[in-house]
Amino acid sequence: MTVQNAAAADQTSRQSSRSRIRVGSAPDSWGVWFPDDPAQVPWQRFLDEVSACGYEWIELGPYGYLPTDAARLSDELAARGLQVSAGTVFEHLHRPDSWDAVWSQVKDVAALTQAMGGTHVVVIPDTFRDQKTGADVESRDLTPEQWEAKTTGVTQLGRAVQEEYGLSIAFHPHAETHVGWQRDIERFLADTDPQYVPLCLDTGHVSYYRGDNLELIDKYPERIGYLHLKQVDPAVIDRVLAEDITWAAAVPMGAMTEPPNGVPAYPPLFEAIEAHGLDVFAIVEHDLYPCPPDVPFPIAQRTHRYIGSCGFPSLQIGAPKTATPQEDRA
Repeated sequence: MTVQNAAAADQTSRQSSRSRIRVGSAPDSWGVWFPDDPAQVPWQRFLDEVSACGYEWIELGPYGYLPTDAARLSDELAARGLQVSAGTVFEHLHRPDSWDAVWSQVKDVAALTQAMGGTHVVVIPDTFRDQKTGADVESRDLTPEQWEAKTTGVTQLGRAVQEEYGLSIAFHPHAETHVGWQRDIERFLADTDPQYVPLCLDTGHVSYYRGDNLELIDKYPERIGYLHLKQVDPAVIDRVLAEDITWAAAVPMGAMTEPPNGVPAYPPLFEAIEAHGLDVFAIVEHDLYPCPPDVPFPIAQRTHRYIGSCGFPSLQIGAPKTATPQEDRA
């Protein structure tokens, strides 16, 4: 083989192993936490504005927020040039006799995700505090038996979703859940089956408990199946942790902030993803519930521009529309 041919082969190899980071957004970035809540923007406005920002990929958000009729939702998305990456469910499989209730929720979300051409179901553990009131609903610590029930249950869930719907779950560590701190995440990864339980690495929730996103990517690249892009304000988090402020109260305090104002920094994350050749969705989430309806869109526009400016070849992010929803309505 000539030097030129060797160089060409090496270049082809690098290109074939190059990661793809498909950037999108989600109802969460518009302050949507619940299927129906008067404090949230109407779903039509969310779709209009997320499309106007230039995003092409979205998540379904809480089941019932967007239309659940597949034909209608498909038409609404097509009209705005949008595609679905994933649906979202919650699990509490550490509790006795919980499978039927969890699976009843999962099968509806998985069926709609599949119908929309999505590939993932993001699985979030239920919080041990109420997401609206902050009141304790159960202990923050699981017994060994409860931990085993959760880990074996999530593995079973991942296998069932894969076999029944051809989708992959992506398990999402979350503040005020039993899989939140980095030590919990690493224990969870050790106790679940890699074949059925990829990780949704939510950069903000890892940083919420002062975890190291880059370390998780480098230690467990084969488990990173999905990303949520989010930043936290370190000063707010210092107070939240010192005073044990609830998640429900931390979000309105500005615990989550728009990039590049918080941590973790995005460019090193993208660099690590590229270094490992990972092919992932990276869905922007900026927890804003509750917020005035005019707040999310400008933040989403600036975030879209910032991510586009990070300059990584694997970033796939669409161009903003020429007219904003406000201009269309005018």
